[in-house]
Amino acid sequence: MKRFICEQNVAHFSKLLKDARDSTQKTTLERLLARENRELAMLDAAQVGADVASVARQPRRSVDASRIREQFLSDFDHSPYPYLLLDPGPGLVIVDVNAAYATATLTQRNDILGRSLFDVFPDNPDYPFADGVSNLYNSLKTVAKTGRPHAMSVQRYDIKGPAGDFVERYWQPINTPIHDTDGRLVFLLHHVEGVSDQVTRPSSMVSQFGS
Repeated sequence: MKRFICEQNVAHFSKLLKDARDSTQKTTLERLLARENRELAMLDAAQVGADVASVARQPRRSVDASRIREQFLSDFDHSPYPYLLLDPGPGLVIVDVNAAYATATLTQRNDILGRSLFDVFPDNPDYPFADGVSNLYNSLKTVAKTGRPHAMSVQRYDIKGPAGDFVERYWQPINTPIHDTDGRLVFLLHHVEGVSDQVTRPSSMVSQFGS
């Protein structure tokens, strides 16, 4: 029922936003639409994950993460680039992160392994237009569906600081499918490059966000 309500609200607010002329009304509708898209993404991520077709077709089989990493991601641990490995099934569980990713996102590897992606990285509740969760989820679904990498536009996605407060951050995310030798999707590889310095400087503002 909650998913149905969210879908109806998204459709309703989208229509109103398209026809809106008043700037105050537009701002209100954009905020409401961001909230409903976020709720819908979190519901779907928890219930079906990103690999919707696989969940509908058959139960997911157990995968040996260490073996897959040895075969396809041999430089994962020591890469200077931030990487996060996700189970594409229900919950979008974090399978592993490398040291560069933990450093970039102000997290500790052992604290986030085995947890759901959007539990660890929720949208900033103090930023009413936050769309990081919904845009990232849509990108992951696209990767699972097409079997091809997807590069997102520069995305604002704030992260929690050491004191629990959110820190404004901008990223250039790329999501990539990892298949086993039989061609089955087993993981989603999430790579981010921090671009906050480029975005926040007045001379290099980025005008588009999202996927």
